[in-house]
Amino acid sequence: MLKLIQTGAPLNFRQRLKLTAQLSWPAIMAQLSSIMMQYIDAAMVGRLGADDSASVGLVSTSLWLFWGICSAAMVGFSVQVAHRIGAADYHGARKVLRQGIVSALAFGTMIAVAGILIARELPVWLGGTEAVCGKASLYFLVFVSALPVLTLNYLGSAVLRASGNMKIAGGLNMMMCALDVIFNFFLIFPTGNVTLFGVEVTVPGAGLGVLGAALGTVCAEIVTASAVMWWTCRRQPELALWGRRAVKERNGWREFLPTGMVLRNALKVSAPMSLEHGVICGAQIMVTVIVAPLGVMAIAANSFAVTAEALCYMPGYGIADAATTLVGQSYGARRKELARQFGYLTVGLGMAVMTIMGVIMWIGAPAVMSMLSPVEQIRQLGTSALRIEAWAEPMFAASIVAYGVMVGVGDTIVPAVMNFSSIWLVRLPIAAILAPTMGLNGVWLAMCIELCFRGLIFLYRLVRGSWLKHGLKTAAEEVVFPTDV
Repeated sequence: MLKLIQTGAPLNFRQRLKLTAQLSWPAIMAQLSSIMMQYIDAAMVGRLGADDSASVGLVSTSLWLFWGICSAAMVGFSVQVAHRIGAADYHGARKVLRQGIVSALAFGTMIAVAGILIARELPVWLGGTEAVCGKASLYFLVFVSALPVLTLNYLGSAVLRASGNMKIAGGLNMMMCALDVIFNFFLIFPTGNVTLFGVEVTVPGAGLGVLGAALGTVCAEIVTASAVMWWTCRRQPELALWGRRAVKERNGWREFLPTGMVLRNALKVSAPMSLEHGVICGAQIMVTVIVAPLGVMAIAANSFAVTAEALCYMPGYGIADAATTLVGQSYGARRKELARQFGYLTVGLGMAVMTIMGVIMWIGAPAVMSMLSPVEQIRQLGTSALRIEAWAEPMFAASIVAYGVMVGVGDTIVPAVMNFSSIWLVRLPIAAILAPTMGLNGVWLAMCIELCFRGLIFLYRLVRGSWLKHGLKTAAEEVVFPTDV
């Protein structure tokens, strides 16, 4: 059905809805599987003891910052691929992919070197105790050393989604989660006996602890990145660079050299997203500073509630991925009205799905918190926080999916400013005012108010349509690429 976008054929509402659903569900499953991987990692490391858990938790936000920057950097290339595929300019899409591969390796290596240089001192800067700093430093070092490979994984998955192949991108991401569990099991724990169906079996294990947790996840990422790039470069018809599906192109190797036009467009899309990611990380640290005076129970409840809430908004991010593809290809085909229609449809679908998730979270909050903590006070505080935030899920969906819509045309500067300004100028001041009198509930009420505000401003900008005027130039407007030979 994506061919209908490229050929200029009309799509009625039912066709648009069907296409949106077909692209959304694999992306939703991929997002949910990534959250499950975080749960599994936390549970496995948690069995090692308090110090090991603390060493992982100490640097987890810093790793999220590094991962997010690398992921955002690749969005600039995937958006350009979507535009060119929408315009049926497959040679141009392959050209962007080639340059993206070189850029991913170069950028990932640069960020990895920066991480390696600070790995030893980072846990100390973050206030870690002597008991956890050594393990935290090693855990961080292993992850940042693998950033070039992980950045390739981000690029391959992003361009597959941009081409409309959500199933392979999502399926490989779910495979990574399964591999993560397997590798972690054998690398974290020592050799031991397990009883299966009444029979005692000796299971080998490396017993590497925190180091095993890092190595297990990195091994899963390496295998997945290899599979993603193999499929992208050999099997994906529009993008294949080698193999039987590839179109032979004269001097194709020269197109691995990044050009100013592609890099400028990538920078225009990715730079605001990377800056936004860093600023939001800073905001999360400030929330922790606001919650810390409320006591240990509030800190623990806040942490568990944040983890639990992720299950609600991950479907929104999956639909946002589909929105970026559909809007991006429509925009590349110079069908701006169709891009607008897909924008409205995906945002509406996201709000509907996350409203249902909000209802489920409100009802199931006590059960979820009971699974995460055996302490009654923590469960009560977490349940109350989740039920406050549940009311914001529809508007949170509006901001998530509308952002994906705007990324699809290459418009990221204003949406990024809207995101981090909303957090810093609305959420943090209100939380600071309410926390002393309302405790943790005040912090989460501030979050609820801010998410509703953010959703409203994104809906206003979506309906106004200014995002369609601030996208990248389409492939046809930029340059006429040589025809395939």
